[in-house]
Amino acid sequence: MPTLTVTGPEDAMDWFAHVDGYCERLGPEFWAEPVNALTNLGFLLVAAVMWRRVRGLGRWLCGVLVAIGLGSFLFHTVAQPWAGLLDVLPILVFILLYIFAANRDFWGMTTGRAIAATMLFFPFAALTVPVFAQLPYVAGSAGYMPVPLLIAIYAVLLRHRAPRTARGLAIGVALLGLSLTARILDMPLCGEVPAGTHFLWHLLNAAMLGWMIEVWRRHDLAGHSRAR
Repeated sequence: MPTLTVTGPEDAMDWFAHVDGYCERLGPEFWAEPVNALTNLGFLLVAAVMWRRVRGLGRWLCGVLVAIGLGSFLFHTVAQPWAGLLDVLPILVFILLYIFAANRDFWGMTTGRAIAATMLFFPFAALTVPVFAQLPYVAGSAGYMPVPLLIAIYAVLLRHRAPRTARGLAIGVALLGLSLTARILDMPLCGEVPAGTHFLWHLLNAAMLGWMIEVWRRHDLAGHSRAR
């Protein structure tokens, strides 16, 4: 997650403070992170491709994918906490929307039960994020770590009910693992890679999220879920 600066005697958030949390950024200028900023086009490209392939809830996921790209672009150009919030919130919305889709369509839950089960993500994250935060180098990305764990759990549990969907989810875990590795290594490898590796997080994450939409689409086409 973006590092949001907290300042002032009452620890009030300074929403217009400069945030310098990535290897590529060397100053407060708008284009101080050109690679990190422009690679957000990957989210828009993937959303455009997938929009033509899906319907119903899939198009909502594509819309949120566009918001992820725009929010991340803002944060890597403006580099202020308010933009960081616009970076983080669409990611959370995508996670929750996808969990809902998985609960409803992979597990055949009613809408009400799918929503209730989706809300369990918050206590799940509250329990697991502090554990991941204790791992070396992972603290800055601990907020994301419950996601691959949860996808892996769904993959294991679905291996008999929907084996192809389970394999697709497992591929998603692998892609997310690669993208998180790129995010985690951004600062540690800064001396060797001047532009950092955060841009790979954008490209790999765009591919991973597009793939996850495709997994949902294929499950739907296979007739496992009701028409949407």
